[in-house]
Amino acid sequence: MLTDAWPLFALTIETERLTLRLPRDEEVARLGQVAADGLHDPADRPFLTPWTEGGPQARARFVLQGHWASLGEWRPDDWALGLAVFPKDGSEGGAIGRVTLWARDFAVVREVTTSSWLGLEHHGRGIGTEARAGALALAFDHLGAVAALTEVFQDNHASQGVSRKLGYVHDGISRDARGEEALVSDRLRLTADAWRERKSERSAVTVSGVEQCLAEFGLRGPEA
Repeated sequence: MLTDAWPLFALTIETERLTLRLPRDEEVARLGQVAADGLHDPADRPFLTPWTEGGPQARARFVLQGHWASLGEWRPDDWALGLAVFPKDGSEGGAIGRVTLWARDFAVVREVTTSSWLGLEHHGRGIGTEARAGALALAFDHLGAVAALTEVFQDNHASQGVSRKLGYVHDGISRDARGEEALVSDRLRLTADAWRERKSERSAVTVSGVEQCLAEFGLRGPEA
């Protein structure tokens, strides 16, 4: 079975409305189509790597190549877990977005970085917040992360709002070049203590299949 060779395919996160898990190839194709259909207003530029500014086919190919690359390059000390976001009721016919956790030297540093995107038609319904909360539950409650980080352009008010709602706080800025333009991002940090303090504000999250995946994250077992 696929899960015997690659245990991460057994990892599943269930929130109130969503299921997060690694997609199979045909489901990745669906994710590519979501990206092809559009992820944001064409006037917005929410990503440092301007991958959404190409045509529909280029966006779809970027998603497929990124997914396959993250699996093919996976190492316990350098990993990126790109989870597809599925509505639990099946109403959309497949995945509607992706949330990613990545880390280097996680067993030592115990920090993860998050990023995510949703199809444009699914914005404004709290799905992005719920999906990221599911991924953070895996990181904090099951993998023993001490902090989660993210970087957001200062004018990306939607993503800023998701982060603040989940308890992230300002942790400095970053300046990056995109072509001839210098862009400023807010660095945001959520600590494990802050995550636990806000537990009563969140809906329950169920995570299954973690034990058999611990070595993939550089962990030897629950006590690692």
